[in-house]
Formats: sequence, C-alpha cells, structure tokens
Amino acid sequence: MTGEPWRIGVLFSMTGVTANVERAQLNATLLAIDEINAAGGVMGRELQPVVYDGASDPKRFRALAEQLIAADGVRLIFGCYMSSVRKAVLQAVEPFRGLLFYPTLYEGFEYSLQTIYTGAAPNQNAFQLAKYLLARQGPRYLFVGSNYVYPYETNRIMSDFVVQSRGKILDEIYIPLDAAADDLKGVIKRIRKLSPDVIFSTIVGQATPAFYEAYADAGFKPSDMPIASLTTSEADVAEMRPGVAEGHISAATFFSTLGSPAARKFVAAYRQRFGADAPIPSAAEAAYFQVHLAAAALARAGTDDPRRVLAEIMDVEIDAPQGRVRVDAENHHTYLWPRVARLDAKGAFQIVWNPGVRVKPDPYCVTQRLDDWSADFVEPSPGAR
Repeated sequence: MTGEPWRIGVLFSMTGVTANVERAQLNATLLAIDEINAAGGVMGRELQPVVYDGASDPKRFRALAEQLIAADGVRLIFGCYMSSVRKAVLQAVEPFRGLLFYPTLYEGFEYSLQTIYTGAAPNQNAFQLAKYLLARQGPRYLFVGSNYVYPYETNRIMSDFVVQSRGKILDEIYIPLDAAADDLKGVIKRIRKLSPDVIFSTIVGQATPAFYEAYADAGFKPSDMPIASLTTSEADVAEMRPGVAEGHISAATFFSTLGSPAARKFVAAYRQRFGADAPIPSAAEAAYFQVHLAAAALARAGTDDPRRVLAEIMDVEIDAPQGRVRVDAENHHTYLWPRVARLDAKGAFQIVWNPGVRVKPDPYCVTQRLDDWSADFVEPSPGAR
C-alpha cells in the first residue's frame, strides 16, 4: 500500500464496569480493520487505528475524543457503549466536526448530524422482545436496571408495550452500576415477594453475572419466571457459573449461533483470532460491520471529511453478518434484523423467533403499537435465518 494511512479513532473501555462487552467490540473493530488492510486498504491506503481506553468513564471518554480530534488528527471515531458515554463524546465530536460511529443498542430518542448509529433502536429489539414475551410468558412484569439513562428510558418504552397489551408493571428497581452483593439482596427479596411472570433486566456491566447468579441461588426457575434482557450478552454469560444462564431470554440483531454463511464466516474469523470460546455479543457484530460500512463510504468520498463521508454512506449497503444493512438518511440509524433467543444449557443463545425481516429504524418510536408492525417498517427477505 502507498500513501499516508487513514488514521481513525477507536474508543472503547478495556477497563471499568463495561469492559467485558467493550473488549469484544474493540476486538471486532480491529478484526474489520485488518480485513480491510489485507484487501488493500481504502484507495491503497491502510486504516491505522488510534486506540484509547475510556475506562467506562464519561469524562475520560470526552477528553479522549477531544484528544483524538484536536491532537491526533482523527476525524472518524468508532466506539462507545453506555449512553452516558456516547452523550459525553458527542460534546467533543460535534464542535470539532468529527463523525462518531456508535455500535451499541440504545434507548433511542436522539439524532446527531455527526453520528451513525449501527446498534439497535428500541423498535429493533425491545418491540420484538415484548411481543414474544407477552404472547408466551404472562402479563406481570418487574423491571430491574442499572441507575443511568439507558435503563430508565428503555423501561419507559417497554412499559408502554406491556400496558398496550393489558399487562402490569409491578415495580421498577434501579441499582448502582458497580452494584455489590447487598444491592442484589434487596432485588432478590423484592422478586420473591412479587413473583412476576417476567423480570425485565436492563442491568449492564459487571453486575449482570452477579444478578443472574443471585437469581439462581435464590432457587428461582426460568421456566416459571425468566429474566428477559436486551443488555445481557454472550460476554456477560461467559462470566457466569455453568448452568446459571440456561432458560433466560434476550432479543438482539445478531447471535453467534446464527446459521447464515456470512454469520458463520464472521464467527470463524473472530474466534480464530481471539480464541475458540471467545464470546461475540451483538454489539461486537455492529462494531465489526460499521468499519466495513465506513470504509465503503470513505472509498466513495476519497476523503475523511465527515461531511463527505456522511453524504456517501447514505448510498452504501453491505452484507453484514446479521444480514444486509444500510443507513437511513432521515435519522442516521441503520436498518437491522431483530431476533429473539433463549439460552441453552451450554450458555449459547438459540434463536426461538426469527421474524426474517429487516426493520427500518424508528428511534422516536413513532410507530410503537404491538399490533401495528406495518409493512412500511419491515423488509421481508427469504433466507434471513
């Protein structure tokens, strides 16, 4: 390859409360960069990542984003997991005219001209999970979440879905991001008293494995009262005791057990590099495909000027491991493929409902009735499994 490399920012947490899933996102980002460089780079120039550890700290993320743009000469940044972190980084990206690629499911209700959202919006995961649960598990729900913006907003949306179907929210409980055993004791006590049909968890990070283990230790059974979550991923399950995760439910746009050729190829490449048992959460798949998406737009633009890249990316469509994806020009979110899965005895997510459609992102939940999933918001495709 010839010419100066394209320097891109990579900003994830290698330490801190969400490091387990963000390390997988970092791995997937680096894998995509290596694949692009091995194929000749972009316009004969390699992608050169400038990598920093945000340590799950919004202030540190913001400072590092400013450093990437102002000192390192980076214009495109790939990263962030928690919404509090994303909002902090946007304070740096927007004034400096950078462009953030954000690969994580989130609560929606946001639009930034200088952000491409490649993780799921609520109508691409919460909607499908609610529809599945309300049809199969019963109407009584207990919400348990971490104490920050994503759980509050997601629970508000999920509450709307439940109430639409004449369900009932028994209670909402919020625990610290760094929750200790005493915090979980109170949650378990409340679960035992209320005995809900479903526990909807928006706990993130290091408290997640501890919560599932406390549930198992209390003698609760997933067959009677499963934990359903959008945030519990393969990275969290890998840190649980064997058997603890079995029977619990999640919804996501990608699971590593997906059987399509593109998914199998991605999983094989990832595990060849990072280990045969390396967990691959949906957020890692989004981190992977967004680099390929950005590289295609960069090649079309011929420059890393964020305005030019933005203009070109709206006309780019690629085959991601989850299915064919593209960015919606109206809201900068991505058309994605939702699925619902249940954990088996080995801690692997087995898909139990695959609608087989690509869903238009609706981050503002304009269409959010469970009985109004109109064709305007889905794109059927054969062979989506």
